[in-house]
Amino acid sequence: MRFGARVLFDDVTTTFMTGRRYAITGPNGAGKSTFMKILTGEIDPSKGSVTKPKKLGVLRQDQFAFDAFRVIDTVIMGNAALWKAMEERDALYEKPHDSLTDEDGMRLGMLEGIVGDENGYTAESDAAVLLDGLGIEESLHERKMGELQGGQKVRVLLAQALFGSPPALLLDEPTNHLDLDSVHWLQDYLCDYEGVLIVISHDRHFLNSVCTYTADIDYQTIIMYTGGYDDMVLAKMQIRSRIENENAQREKKIAQLNEFIARFSAGTRSAQATSRQKEVERLQTSELLRSNIQRPYIRFQMKRASGRHPLEIRSVAKNYGDLKVIKPFTASVVRGEKIAFIGRNGSGKTTLLKSLIRNATGYIEDADRPFTIDNGSAVWGHEVAVGYFAQDHTDSITKGMTAIEWLSQFDPAASQQELRGVLGQMLFSGEDALKPTRALSGGESARLIFCKLMLQKPNFLVLDEPTNHLDLESINALNIALQKYDGTVLLVTHDHDVIDEVATRIWHFEQGHIEDFKGPYADFLTHAQEKVVQEKGASNQKRRLTSK
Repeated sequence: MRFGARVLFDDVTTTFMTGRRYAITGPNGAGKSTFMKILTGEIDPSKGSVTKPKKLGVLRQDQFAFDAFRVIDTVIMGNAALWKAMEERDALYEKPHDSLTDEDGMRLGMLEGIVGDENGYTAESDAAVLLDGLGIEESLHERKMGELQGGQKVRVLLAQALFGSPPALLLDEPTNHLDLDSVHWLQDYLCDYEGVLIVISHDRHFLNSVCTYTADIDYQTIIMYTGGYDDMVLAKMQIRSRIENENAQREKKIAQLNEFIARFSAGTRSAQATSRQKEVERLQTSELLRSNIQRPYIRFQMKRASGRHPLEIRSVAKNYGDLKVIKPFTASVVRGEKIAFIGRNGSGKTTLLKSLIRNATGYIEDADRPFTIDNGSAVWGHEVAVGYFAQDHTDSITKGMTAIEWLSQFDPAASQQELRGVLGQMLFSGEDALKPTRALSGGESARLIFCKLMLQKPNFLVLDEPTNHLDLESINALNIALQKYDGTVLLVTHDHDVIDEVATRIWHFEQGHIEDFKGPYADFLTHAQEKVVQEKGASNQKRRLTSK
């Protein structure tokens, strides 16, 4: 497949087998989504062909295509044959009874047969199970798609792709807009799926948990590896290291042979020299193509440390009308703690961040300060300097400038060389530093804001969904940077590995309440499971007492 003169991948022959779950990996721009569109038939390959089953489950990217339909119907449309039969059947039933012909009656029988074969009589309940698992409340099932928010629409479209148990599932970024509970539900669902799964995701834990094979787009081809993402990275490094070692040994041998040839080619040992020349030709090194993987380097530093207690939260509460999003919450944050916010979408994680930063000291923009709360206060400590990464950060990057011009505002004393050095760490090399800010992609915008945070050197980071739009290499770089950071962190993310490897404390949001768990994510999961078991035991005990 080519775009202009650029080759994404060439002469690829591969087979995706039933019962296997495949990850498609590669950095942003490698051609993952293009390859997926070739498989779904949205675009044609430059050459070659694709053989696929008639029935595909595809995660659609057009959020507005189903705005006029009920949520539950949108899911059922994932089985096109069933939906078509149900529409035609309902249209025939709407005819006046005395106008139905014998032909209509025969057709109705055929349609009822199709509906039965496609499990149409349980379609709405089956669709509801998928929606519930993905966090779409029952009260929304009868609503029109046009009434839903963007993230909710994506989850409905994911349920649509899963509906009807298609023999092949093609999912491009299915974990986008999912909270952790929904991601874990989807992982379990896909691990039980018996067809062929092909998935693109920037969630490392998801890929490692779900996928049994990895198709990696690199070196202008697609290479198949056994195992999940981490298995692929290890195998890829081992293969490249082996080839490099073999090349080094061959180059050493070639140098020795060339020295012999130079010394004896014109003398009595010229026949031996000729033999050595043939051996040199046989020992030519294997060509190592350049990988298209680029790894950013993120390092968060502090100009100075904050006081020991950088933040005190005192009975902070926030309501939207009658909805109590955050009930009075009190907590004390100790310097160096890294606190992850977890909970369902809409449970108040971003709301709490906005409630805290509104009066923070440091690098908070004026646009983030008018946010109001209904009760309590956030008291920031001595020498605290907050750096903020907003969930919707595109508006914070001024249009009509180049990337380097925008960045220079945050450290006027920095030289062009220093600015280019920081931009280079985040993969803005050469002319990329002069890229207009209006032309930046979501991933580029996120990387530019990380450049800003590295320049500002805050001692308290507030990060709201920083992994959105980042590829796996950038997420891994952020993960490592946060682990090494000496300051304090408040973090909202749905990336399991980042939470697991970074967080030292968990704030769990549920129905307006925030549970403050002082410990890492693995311990929190154990605690949550024990709580479920205890609640189930108490419920069973109550039921037994009631029945006596």
